[in-house]
Amino acid sequence: MKQEDKLLDSEQEKGIIKAIQEAENKTSGEIRVHITNKKGTGNLAHAKQIFQELHMHETKYQNGILLHISPAEKSFSIVGDKGIHAQVKQEFWDQVRDEVIAYFKQGDFYNGILQAVHQTGEKLQHYFPLDVDDKNELSDEISYT
Repeated sequence: MKQEDKLLDSEQEKGIIKAIQEAENKTSGEIRVHITNKKGTGNLAHAKQIFQELHMHETKYQNGILLHISPAEKSFSIVGDKGIHAQVKQEFWDQVRDEVIAYFKQGDFYNGILQAVHQTGEKLQHYFPLDVDDKNELSDEISYT
């Protein structure tokens, strides 16, 4: 992908990865960010497919959260695995989505994603505090299609 096609510059990517790592240092949960520029992929069904492809359903406590962004389709989806989804109500997911979209509408994708990482990280920390034997089960890198 050409740099001019990217939603985030390299410094912003590093900032988001750092935020993911900081959040995951307080929880057994896992957070991933996926950005797609392909047409026809900005829907919840595609986000769920990416969730599976990234093996997010294979975490120990089923507490992975995927932040799925499709700039081409002006779409943002959150997919939480069974463990975390059972703990929070739909209102939480809707609140995060609405706040992120407010940032996105201003063209501030970086801070919108950071906001989502912070909010989901806090919920994960509350319901899934860090285990003594916790290991990072999934990559913290941003994935792209």
